[in-house]
Amino acid sequence: MLKLYGSTRSRASIVHWYLEELGIPYEFVKLDMQAGEHLQPEYLAINPIGKVPAIVDGDFQLWESGAILLYLADKYGKTSVSAEERAVFSQWVLFANATLGPGIFVEASRDREMPRLLTPLNEIFSKQPFLLGNEFTVVDVAVGSILNYIPIMLKLDLSSYPAVLNYMKQLSERPAFQKSISGRA
Repeated sequence: MLKLYGSTRSRASIVHWYLEELGIPYEFVKLDMQAGEHLQPEYLAINPIGKVPAIVDGDFQLWESGAILLYLADKYGKTSVSAEERAVFSQWVLFANATLGPGIFVEASRDREMPRLLTPLNEIFSKQPFLLGNEFTVVDVAVGSILNYIPIMLKLDLSSYPAVLNYMKQLSERPAFQKSISGRA
């Protein structure tokens, strides 16, 4: 059975959300970060960086939330995707982790980056319910989790982005989101 290693208030909840969406069996292995369980040799053998999340799927080990999301989409996703579609998935997952997250959560650049990032997202969501159209995909987990962390962690005013707010609300009402981000964030 696939094992997800993580802790409360960590990016493991993003992977947890996607596992719930996929409906595959898994075991959540909660690490006590305060006690340093993520720095013990047993866990460092899975992730030498000592951060969460990480997964063990049979003999395969993987860490870094974006890589895990893409792996799960490839292995357990409901549809097969072309190389081009996979590249678009990668583009949005990397955007979420490398651009959107730092743009929103790094205070020094937030005032400059937030409008640059949320204005085009608002435009996308004013035309379609999900990032890639009418179908919920792994990219909605990646981008949607970052967006839904904003009211949990920052309490920023997003009223200038009504379509983004609607998207966030729509995602937060999904049962898998309720079992993961809402319950563990």
